[in-house]
Amino acid sequence: MSALTRIAFLLIIFLCGCSPKNKKEDNHEAHIKFIQYSESVKDTFYIDIQLPAAYFKNPDKKYPTAYLVDGNFYFPMMSAIKEQYEFTGLMKSVILVGIGYKSFQMMDSLRVRDYLYPRALPSDEVITDGGAQKFLDFITQELIPKVDAEYRTEKDNKALLGHSFGGYFVLYSLLHQLQNKRNDFRTFISASPSLWYNNFYLNQLPDLLGKNQQDLNVFVSVGGKEDPVWSVKPVTDLSDKVQEKRIKGLQFQSRVYNHLNHMDVAVLAFTMGLQGFMGEGK
Repeated sequence: MSALTRIAFLLIIFLCGCSPKNKKEDNHEAHIKFIQYSESVKDTFYIDIQLPAAYFKNPDKKYPTAYLVDGNFYFPMMSAIKEQYEFTGLMKSVILVGIGYKSFQMMDSLRVRDYLYPRALPSDEVITDGGAQKFLDFITQELIPKVDAEYRTEKDNKALLGHSFGGYFVLYSLLHQLQNKRNDFRTFISASPSLWYNNFYLNQLPDLLGKNQQDLNVFVSVGGKEDPVWSVKPVTDLSDKVQEKRIKGLQFQSRVYNHLNHMDVAVLAFTMGLQGFMGEGK
């Protein structure tokens, strides 16, 4: 077991041990699991939903929704943190949706298929046809309508969260939303995005954001101990270009966590991003 895995395991145990017991409330399940076949991807995804602790006590209240990719790995950690932060008033109540695969091993391979666009170049040293558009269609056209129909969501207040290739997917989703004048998500939280992919394909984002007419929130982060050329500099360069434009309606935040490595960034970035853009609890 790697050091990172041990730390994550201990974190989950600690947080689950000190969190309020809201797995069942008034005979209702606060944690829902289901599988959903995607017509877009032609594959099945494993979905976890954690409802706010007070969801069943406030039948008229609606909540923001946060969609988290790499759900097999990050949902157990983020659901425990979200539950404790909501309980202590450190985070606004949200509906957390984890999008995963049948197993951790399948996630590790299929995320390359689902999170990247366009087709990989030989220099990328990964092999993929670039299926992120199909995966995004699954989320926006199949999963979100199901969640919105079955749960009390604020339909105009959704966040998308991802790390590494998943962080790339978050920013690709933002790019696609801008190009097609859609409004699927209001908040985009991207941790350590693989901006080098396809010869820095996402470098067109600042110009598109400059033409944007929507109110959007974007949070991009990277670890200071990541590769300075291929990880840190692309994030800081992108951030500088966006911030120079002083874009109306855009709330943009960028963080370099100086003492963190690649795998250490995600949970902190997700937590800070949700706090910053969805607000602290009351």
